Amino acid sequence: MDAKILLFAGTTEGRELAELLRGQGAKAYVSTATEYGKECVGEGGSITVCAGRMNEEEICWFIRKHDIALTVDATHPFARVATENIRRACKACGTAYIRCVRKRQSSAEDEDGVVYVASVKEAVDYLKETEGNIFISTGSKELKLYTEIADYRERCYARVLSTKEAVEESTALGFTGAHLMAMQGPFSTELNAAMLKYTDAAYFVTKESGKAGGYEEKKEAAGETGAVLVVVGRPKESGLSLEETKSYLIAYLEGLC
Repeated sequence: MDAKILLFAGTTEGRELAELLRGQGAKAYVSTATEYGKECVGEGGSITVCAGRMNEEEICWFIRKHDIALTVDATHPFARVATENIRRACKACGTAYIRCVRKRQSSAEDEDGVVYVASVKEAVDYLKETEGNIFISTGSKELKLYTEIADYRERCYARVLSTKEAVEESTALGFTGAHLMAMQGPFSTELNAAMLKYTDAAYFVTKESGKAGGYEEKKEAAGETGAVLVVVGRPKESGLSLEETKSYLIAYLEGLC
């Protein structure tokens, strides 16, 4: 197997694909955005794991340096910039590209107790007109938008990744003490419900993260506690499901033997 594969693994699906490549003995590089992501994938076997975000130019350099024949994009559904950088780099280098897409939930618009919005900004605009505490689980990157809500320091509670970068970004915005929780998910229904009760949350803001991101557990917790679930829908995109990506990779590797 001389052809090399580059896998961008920023999700549960990415970790599963990394394990498949390792199990197949494939010569592959796995790129994660953070050191924590690198730890989740784990070193060993035929794969090499690299941590750190790359822009389009850096991805091109990596592809050419390591003679990559196939790139697999399994980044987070909301990591639109990363996906665009990967796609453009592959096109520039003439490298094969496939996108692993997380299965979508059924339409949240048809569910009781759910407010469906197109963006975090839209969620914030909606929440500005409400009263009661808000439990935020949309990540630290767009947390600044919530500071537009009146009395956000008292009303808002943020759950972010347990990384130094995420915590520093959040505290700099004023999310401190009991209003900041640094944890790694996905979370069970029971833990979500306990946090909603602890913060006396009237609203629970989440992204449409799918089964792998614990969406059902969040929905159930909101239902149990009476919190309104505010769901930020993810961008529509085409690609292969996790199972289809696995089948593709197996067939691809068999063709190299």
